[in-house]
Amino acid sequence: MATIETRRTADGTTGYRAKVRLKGFPSQSATFERKTDAKEWAKQTEASIREGRYFKTIEAKKHTVSDFIDRYLREIEKKNPKRYVDVKKLLNWWRKEIGSYLLSDLTRALIVEQRDKLLTSTGKKISKENKNAYRSPSTVNRYMVALGHALAIATNEWEWIHENPMRKISKLSEPRGRVRFLDDDERERLLEACKVSTNPQLHTLVVLALSTGARHGELINLRWGDVDLQRRVITLHDTKNKERRLLPLAHYALQLMEEHNKMRNIASDLVFPAPSKPQRPWDSRSAWEAALKRANIDNFRFHDLRHSCASYLAMNGASLAEIAEVLGHKTLQMVKRYAHLSEAHTAKVVQRMNERIFG
Repeated sequence: MATIETRRTADGTTGYRAKVRLKGFPSQSATFERKTDAKEWAKQTEASIREGRYFKTIEAKKHTVSDFIDRYLREIEKKNPKRYVDVKKLLNWWRKEIGSYLLSDLTRALIVEQRDKLLTSTGKKISKENKNAYRSPSTVNRYMVALGHALAIATNEWEWIHENPMRKISKLSEPRGRVRFLDDDERERLLEACKVSTNPQLHTLVVLALSTGARHGELINLRWGDVDLQRRVITLHDTKNKERRLLPLAHYALQLMEEHNKMRNIASDLVFPAPSKPQRPWDSRSAWEAALKRANIDNFRFHDLRHSCASYLAMNGASLAEIAEVLGHKTLQMVKRYAHLSEAHTAKVVQRMNERIFG
């Protein structure tokens, strides 16, 4: 129950001390200048204690955003080192901007204000001096997801806050996925440029990416123990969606991998080791950029080889479900960007169905 005590100070002013005592809970008290404020505080505090919200609010007033981020990063580094690497930079940005705020003051309005700050200089070209002047909606959403997951842990596991303020904040609308693939002439020029690269591994790496649709990181960290030339398959253990994936080896890619195996560096089990430090994966960036320049190909990234593979699959009659399986996507949403490339295949499927049911 709540009680209000009238108190007089040495200077003659009157104050009001509110006390809340409930069985099974420590008593709470606060002093106010006005009696109405004391009554309102006592009423809200008693209701919060009965609903189990009050002591979570106390925790939120004890810890800053920096405290919460520090604890989250310590725990995630032990449990999931890979995720730690992915989110550390994102969460450190939040720490820099709002780290001094108490968790109790972390409101949706404050988070949205900072989210909009991430989108500064929207539409302006990024200068060399200020590469972080603009972040795309997709990038900003990653900052939001990182903070949201950390806040969910603070809410559900630590009980530092009563409600995750991220729950009702919508994601930014993202542009349609990029589809940049090599046409036949570009592909021929690029492969020829790779063949004459100063590093002979580049040609095999690029053909493998075009043939399998694997990501650069998946290929560059590949080890010979994951390559089964007899079964004609590569096993990827550490993928983006955390699931094991098999890459079929066929035709030219298989031939190159067999030749590459014969000339492998016995000092390393990496398929693409660094020339001077074979225990480390090869940094192919400079060789790749030189090949693009030699082939006179603009606006093309290594990841676009993955888009090229998917596009070739679509143009050769693969369904969206088949493309998703090859690329390792759990849903069809990510491969819908290639749907327009398989229109001819879709038309044939509809044509066959209509001929069968209507004669």
